[in-house]
Amino acid sequence: MTNACKNDCKYCVNRCSHDFKRTGFEPEELARIFIELYRRNYLEGIFLTSGVQRSAAYTMERMITTLEILRFKYHYRGYVHLKVLPKTPPDLIERGAQLADRMSVNLESPNPDRLKMIADNKDFMLDLIEPMNIIQKQIQKGLLKSGHTTQFVVGAAGETDAELLRTTAWLYKSKALKRAYFSAFIPEEGTPFTGQKAIPLLREHRLYQADWLMRFYQFKSDELVLEKNQNLSLEFDPKMVYALKNRSRFPMEINKANYQDLLKIPGIGPLSAKRIWQARKEHCFTDIKELKNLGAVIKRAKPFILINGKAQGSIKSMMTIKQLELFQSQTSQLAHQSSPFLLA
Repeated sequence: MTNACKNDCKYCVNRCSHDFKRTGFEPEELARIFIELYRRNYLEGIFLTSGVQRSAAYTMERMITTLEILRFKYHYRGYVHLKVLPKTPPDLIERGAQLADRMSVNLESPNPDRLKMIADNKDFMLDLIEPMNIIQKQIQKGLLKSGHTTQFVVGAAGETDAELLRTTAWLYKSKALKRAYFSAFIPEEGTPFTGQKAIPLLREHRLYQADWLMRFYQFKSDELVLEKNQNLSLEFDPKMVYALKNRSRFPMEINKANYQDLLKIPGIGPLSAKRIWQARKEHCFTDIKELKNLGAVIKRAKPFILINGKAQGSIKSMMTIKQLELFQSQTSQLAHQSSPFLLA
């Protein structure tokens, strides 16, 4: 709704101490612009967010008014994602949940100490986690069919992947989080980080891959292999790193491995694992081409599987010198902690 903001987060180009022209929309104006674009098939839904103007309560009132105009005046029944601002009062979250399909609270950092480094005016537990708790209650009431999400600014506070993944796993388990988003930090002009190096986009990509393994491949957070700096490998994807670091588990017999073990094999995803598991009820695999027909990526899978006791490839033959060094090095795994808010 506006890029005016009373907060002074160090990483944000819209911080109040940044001197530039501000602009914004009135609720009726923004609702009208959106519905005109929607009716022309330019848009499929709305993701409504804003800087904090005056206060979180004042700004959220205006955002909710915008949605009320869309829902009740223009009879819009499409998708709405509503951003919940830090320090939003509970009653406004409850009102927003009646209008939106999804809500989100951006944590930005994985724990209180890291948040203080980039946004010392925000209280991690009171301003961010508590609104999540209220959103979770609305989901339990049957509202917000698309759940709630969060976002991290990767690298802005110097946090490690271990911290990010530990907090993400905790959110999935304890807060019924639908999805976490990771945004590689890019320093903006007009902020205290001007001139610093941007975080590689590949690091963001590796975090998404690790998150995918936790959400869809039944990986536990402490199964994800980290380097000595407590970050994921940039050289290789986290599933391949897991396989190389756990060579005692491989190769697996494709005709006997259970569903959970099939998901650990590189080149086999949830869909192909399900197809293999179902096909085995009436069929014994004899040829690797049969797995390809079920969606497995044979080039990645064959060093890690047996078919009727016969190896389909060699792990050593496909490993580069760097991969051998990776396997031989004493890399750290994600520490299993009772609290996710511990610095690694």
